[in-house]
Amino acid sequence: MPPLHEPGSRPRPYMPSLCSTPRNPAVKCYGDRFIPDRSAMDMDMAHYLLTEPRKDRKNGATPSPAKEAYRKLLAEKLLNNCTRILAFRNKPPEPDNSILTELRADVASVQARPAKKRRYIPQSADRTLDAPDLVDDYYLNLLDWGSANVLSIALGNTVYLWDAASGSTSELVTVDEDDGPVTSVSWAPDGQNIAIGLNSSAVQIWDSSSNRLLRTLQGVHESRVGSLAWNKSILTAGGMDGKIVNNDVRIRDHAVQTYRGHSQEVCGLKWSGSGRQLASGGNDNLLHIWDVSMASSTQSAGRTQWLHRMEDHSAAVKALAWCPFQSNLLASGGGANDRCIKFWNTHTGACLNSVDTGSQVCALLWNKNDRELLSSHGFTQNQLTLWKYPSMAKMAELNGHTSRVLFMAQVIFARSLCFVAKFETHTVCTTDGLWLSFVEPLQSPDGCTVASAAADETLRFWNVFSEAPKSAVKEKTSQSRMFNSYNHLR
Repeated sequence: MPPLHEPGSRPRPYMPSLCSTPRNPAVKCYGDRFIPDRSAMDMDMAHYLLTEPRKDRKNGATPSPAKEAYRKLLAEKLLNNCTRILAFRNKPPEPDNSILTELRADVASVQARPAKKRRYIPQSADRTLDAPDLVDDYYLNLLDWGSANVLSIALGNTVYLWDAASGSTSELVTVDEDDGPVTSVSWAPDGQNIAIGLNSSAVQIWDSSSNRLLRTLQGVHESRVGSLAWNKSILTAGGMDGKIVNNDVRIRDHAVQTYRGHSQEVCGLKWSGSGRQLASGGNDNLLHIWDVSMASSTQSAGRTQWLHRMEDHSAAVKALAWCPFQSNLLASGGGANDRCIKFWNTHTGACLNSVDTGSQVCALLWNKNDRELLSSHGFTQNQLTLWKYPSMAKMAELNGHTSRVLFMAQVIFARSLCFVAKFETHTVCTTDGLWLSFVEPLQSPDGCTVASAAADETLRFWNVFSEAPKSAVKEKTSQSRMFNSYNHLR
C-alpha cells in the first residue's frame, strides 16, 4: 500500500511532479505532460468494472432478487466496495439559489417592461375648408402660416387671413386685375407684416393688423414673382426671369443684392435657420446653395456666385426644407419627371441620399419635435406621406385630397411661442360667404398641425406630427411666460 493512505481506502494513481529537477531520482519527470503511472492502478479491477454491466446487458435475462443480493454481497466482500468507473459517488452540488433568484428577477423585469407604443397618426384630416379659385400652378407659393398663428392663403386676386386662435377669417386685399393674380405670400418674422408677390412682377408689403399697404417693391423683376422668403429685414424674391433679389425693406433703394444662376423660373426659396445660406430651386431642374457673403450687387450683373450647384434632379425643384436639428442638412423634392426626395450636405454639396417617392413632390416640412419629414405629392396619388428620417421608412400616408397637394404650411416658432389649431364644432359665416363651415380652435403649443392646400380647392388640417417631450414643452412655457399676453391678440 502506498504511504499516507488510510487502511482499506482505494489506491489512487500517482501523479509525477512537473519540476525540472525532481527531488527523488527514482521518479521520472515528464515536463509539462501528465502520464499516469500504470503501476499504481489495478487493471484487472478496472477491466471487470467496465465489462460487468455490458455482460449483464448481453445476457438479456433479468436476475432474480436472490441472485442480485448475492452479487452485491460478493462485490462488497471481494471488490472492497469499489464502485463503477465514471459514476458519481455523491450528488452534484445544488446551484446557488441567490443567483437563480436574481436571474429570474431580471427576466421578469424585462418581460414586464412595457413596449414603446407606436404613435397613433390620424389618417383623415381634422377639418376641411373650401378654398375656391385656388390657382392650380405648381410653380407658385400661395399658402403660409405666420408666427402670430394666422394662416394666409391667396385665392385668385384675393388674400384671405384665417386666425387659428379665434377661428375668424378676413380679407386682407384684393388686387387689381392688371396686377393679379397673387402668385406668392410670405409672413415676416414678426407675424404682423406679410409680403405678397404679384403676376405683374411687383411685391407688396401689408400690415395685417390694420389692412394697410406699407410699401410696393417695383423695378426688380421683369415677370411674376412666384417665391418669397424672409431673412430678418431682408425679403428675398424669386421671379420667372430667373433672378433672385434681396430687398432690404428698411431703405429706399431696397434691391441690395442679386443672385444669378437660374435660367428659368425660380419656384422655391428657403433661408437656413442661421440666415447664412439660401437654397433656391428652379424650373431649370437646378438647385443652388447661396452664401450671403458671395452675393453680388446689382452693378456686377452676370457673375455666378453660388456656393454649390446641384444638377441631380431631372425636373423642377420647388419643395425645399432645411432640417431643424442639423443646420447643414437640406431636403429637396423634384417634379413629375423626377419624383425624388434628395438630402444634401450644404457644407460640401454632397448628396447624402435619394428616395424615389413614385409621384410629383410638391412640398416638404420637417417635424420640429422629432426626426420626421412630411411630403405632399401630386400625380398620381395626391397624398401626404410621413417619413422617418434617416431610414426614410414610411410611417403613414394621408389621403383625402382629390388633386395634387400643391402647398403645405406649419406654424412657425417665434421666441419659443407657438399656437396651433385644435378644433371644436362651431359655425361662422363670412361677409362674402367664402367659408361657411368653420370650427373654433383650442390653442396648443405642440406644433403638430399642418395645413395643406390642393388643386381640388380645399384647405385641410392634419394632426400629423408628434408632440414635443413634456420637459421641452415645460421649458418653452417657462421661457415664453413674458409673451403670454400676446395669446389673444386676434
